[in-house]
Amino acid sequence: MTTGPADRRDEIRRWWDEDAQVYDDVPNHALSDRAEAAAWREVLARHLPPTGARVLDAGAGTGAISVLLAQLGYRVTALDLSEQMLARARRKAEARSLEIDFVIGPVEEPPPGPFDAVVERHVLWTTLDPRAVLAGWRAVAPGGRLLLLEGHWGGDTVVDRARAMLAERVRQARGERHGHHGDYDPALLEQLPLARARTLHPLIRAVEEAGWGAIRLERLRDVEWVRQMAAGQVLGLLQAAPQFAISADDR
Repeated sequence: MTTGPADRRDEIRRWWDEDAQVYDDVPNHALSDRAEAAAWREVLARHLPPTGARVLDAGAGTGAISVLLAQLGYRVTALDLSEQMLARARRKAEARSLEIDFVIGPVEEPPPGPFDAVVERHVLWTTLDPRAVLAGWRAVAPGGRLLLLEGHWGGDTVVDRARAMLAERVRQARGERHGHHGDYDPALLEQLPLARARTLHPLIRAVEEAGWGAIRLERLRDVEWVRQMAAGQVLGLLQAAPQFAISADDR
């Protein structure tokens, strides 16, 4: 039986609905560490238009970035395919008396806007056609800014696997959760162009092909540093992963 894009999208939605139950158990997901949250606020303020601008948080998940944006004074629309993830984001906004618009839907179909900027964090790897997604975001942010917040978690070499195994053992010894409720279906991963990318080139190429211009790349060393400090010396080194921002403009 042939599996089409709609079926794959529904599979992705169900996976994240289930993951919503555990996603915020990981501090890096929830941005519950105050120092890391402060580092991300600086990244957002540095790369985005002045406060008061309309920002689409595409693939908002449980609202970590949406909350930071609203705290900085942006007018935020949080978009996510998973109703369960957004339900948690809503509760965070209500607890902080923040005004955020929530839209349930795929990132491939953003609300009409117009927006001054589009932000995503660790979302594009889950999409079937990143170039089309990025073009859709550009259409609802005419003359606006794109900000991609991404990470590089290494490859599948012997060294990479050994580091991951040791890091997991340290987390287990400390009684800490890492990652998600499970793994993506390998057959699904094969259909996600960025899921197994080992360099930044496929992502930057997708941004270019979607029509965004003046692409810039920044390594987010402050974010990396506060994560390592929070994790401790051993675990911090074992699970260290470069974090970076790619920004671009609609010109």
